[in-house]
Amino acid sequence: MVSLPEHTLPTWRRAVLKVGSNLLAADGGGLTPRYAQRLAGFIDASQRAGREVVLVSSGAVAAGRALLRTRAVPGPELAAKQALAALGQAPMIALWQSLSERPVAQVLLTHDDLRNRRRYLNARATLRELLMLGVLPVVNENDTVAVDELKLGDNDNLAAIVAALVDADLLLIASDVDALYNADPRNNPAAEPIGHVPQLTPRIIAMAGGSGTGVGTGGMRTKLQAAEKAAAAGIPTALFSGRETATVTALEQDRLRGTLIDVAGNRMQARKYWLRHAPAGNGSVSIDAGAVRALTGGRASLLPGGILDVAGEFHRGDLVEIVDANDRPVARGLCQYGAAEVRRVAGRHSRDIATLLGYSYGEEVVHRDDLAIIAGESAA
Repeated sequence: MVSLPEHTLPTWRRAVLKVGSNLLAADGGGLTPRYAQRLAGFIDASQRAGREVVLVSSGAVAAGRALLRTRAVPGPELAAKQALAALGQAPMIALWQSLSERPVAQVLLTHDDLRNRRRYLNARATLRELLMLGVLPVVNENDTVAVDELKLGDNDNLAAIVAALVDADLLLIASDVDALYNADPRNNPAAEPIGHVPQLTPRIIAMAGGSGTGVGTGGMRTKLQAAEKAAAAGIPTALFSGRETATVTALEQDRLRGTLIDVAGNRMQARKYWLRHAPAGNGSVSIDAGAVRALTGGRASLLPGGILDVAGEFHRGDLVEIVDANDRPVARGLCQYGAAEVRRVAGRHSRDIATLLGYSYGEEVVHRDDLAIIAGESAA
């Protein structure tokens, strides 16, 4: 048996854990808690330690197929797979709820939800609220209505997108493969595991080979594609086997027996860099001296009470400039409200937002996680 490299996981407070179908539908049958129970134990231990986990779970199609085992099982057509996914969603969620110490919430997404800026923000707000409530969000593709879903490795890539969506510190991908190897271990007995990948390169990606086997839809190549997406957001990725008890147990001690795919900088550095340098719209928000001190002095969000005026037009989710009363740049951030909405709530208390607008997207106009101070140009 090959000895797997073991090393310390990066420091994390919030992680996205992707669990593949081959762990949930072992031996090609219906859903089983055989491996899921250990992973659920890791999630519970993480939550007890004050950490947050978002679960991206495959298995719905396999569960749906198992429910129809006494009938004619649909063929490979997209509509048939969508029907199986719809049938299998309930037992898949029920499995995780039966293994979780905390309430479980189902969140179904499509790539369209994540491309559309308004729906993207709504999805992020929902996931953040669930985490704040101590709930375990279980994310899956909305396969029933998606046109181009259930393609190779889709949930691997979805997990990376969700990791960026919730500002995760770490992406964990559990499958029936224990690490990235320098050759296909199924065909080459001399293949050796790679414990640490400082940076993904074409040579590293070429090691992944083709797709996986069994009931899953992804292989190592899609996992590296997911890691590449996560790295672009400053999020490292850990690949490991969810079938090995010792491997899953080691995660609770922040030890990884598998492959760590690193990033050049940390998540916050990458996000703040993007916020500082990405093209902003035509709008800006002017804030008073108290708000300037709050933003530049720590981890404060921009609240409506500190807003003096709004210039130009922008929509919810747009990147806006934040300036002081003398139009000197203070910060840049993603605005939770459009320009017309900000004008209506400017100078008011956060609790008045719902009364003034008839709805609320949250008490912050710009959340601190979506805000970057412009170094050297902030007002005192």
